[in-house]
Amino acid sequence: MAQCEAMSYSVSLGQLDTAPAFGRRELLAPPVAAALDSLPIADRVLVAAIDPELADTAAFCAAYDVPLAASANCVVVSGKRAGERRWAAAVILSTTRADVNGVVRRRLDVRKVSFAAIDDAVAATRMAYGGITPIGLPAGWPIMIDAAVAAAGPVVIGSGIRGSKLVLDGAALSELPGAVVIEGLAAPVG
Repeated sequence: MAQCEAMSYSVSLGQLDTAPAFGRRELLAPPVAAALDSLPIADRVLVAAIDPELADTAAFCAAYDVPLAASANCVVVSGKRAGERRWAAAVILSTTRADVNGVVRRRLDVRKVSFAAIDDAVAATRMAYGGITPIGLPAGWPIMIDAAVAAAGPVVIGSGIRGSKLVLDGAALSELPGAVVIEGLAAPVG
């Protein structure tokens, strides 16, 4: 059960044992820890250690009894315009699929957008694949947040490493630099 008396709220989500993220820097990728040092949402971000072998969404949700609808994924995409490579992140619930060829492509203002290759995403974010999170992304990246994430209440997102997850209110993600909440960014899978 996730609870934190030092914060202004407590969260109970599955079988996660959470603590304030700013007090557990060893559970964060360096860019995530650095970002939390300056973000106004830092006091509302919790972290929970997990088995890194269970970091992928389906395995994580099953092992830690977290509903898929409370798990958000950060998808890294890129495209080119006038020879310039443009990066962005889309944050969607794990029960949905991002509209990469429609909404994301238009927002990024490129002719073609693709999911970033694993090696490229890891190099660009300095985060582990399977743990990439919108907190601590490179400056200037657009962060597109599906409206369903912002309305979901407490959600689990990556921490930048595979050995932990962050828990925070989905609406707080809209306070990240470069973040915009978009209605219809994602659609249900199936």
